[in-house]
Amino acid sequence: MSQKLIDLVRAKFGDAVLGSHATGGDATVLVARENLVDIMTFLRDDPRFAMQQLIDVTGVDYSEFPVEARSACSPVDAGHKSGLTSSTLPRFEVVYHLLSLTLRHRLRVKVAVSLEDLTVPSLSGVWLAAAFGERETWDMYGVRFSGLSDHRRILLYEEFEGHPLRKDYPLRGYQPLVSLPSLSDYTDQETYR
Repeated sequence: MSQKLIDLVRAKFGDAVLGSHATGGDATVLVARENLVDIMTFLRDDPRFAMQQLIDVTGVDYSEFPVEARSACSPVDAGHKSGLTSSTLPRFEVVYHLLSLTLRHRLRVKVAVSLEDLTVPSLSGVWLAAAFGERETWDMYGVRFSGLSDHRRILLYEEFEGHPLRKDYPLRGYQPLVSLPSLSDYTDQETYR
């Protein structure tokens, strides 16, 4: 079933699919950033996929991975018109895990992004739940999502400097100290009495 899902995506989107694999029964497609919203809308709406649920949005920093490991995780088709290979893919990937509740299959969709242009289109218009995963991915990796209305930190405090899941984040990442709010900082004091 995994390979069938990949073949259907490839048939519909052609060169927008940079590569794929079905290792261990996991169907994974690596797609071009500029086609992401169209591909994801298709996967949600086409009855052969019926991907009603976006399970997860996350990121990966491959800067310290050996080329062989990257090639296994994110293979690029030989001779792809983009000119990319698994060894020349950008440092970061945004990874989406999709689930069809009715057809009981899963699909992983990946988008490679470079440090120089860490921007991916938001999928919050396709799945409303994407907004939380996108905020977390921005918080941890620094990937911005165009069209996302709320880029506030979701796991860390606003004054936090940097993005801690990047491989180049210092092991001793000292952060600015901020004072914790007290109950007197809240205007609705009746609630806390």
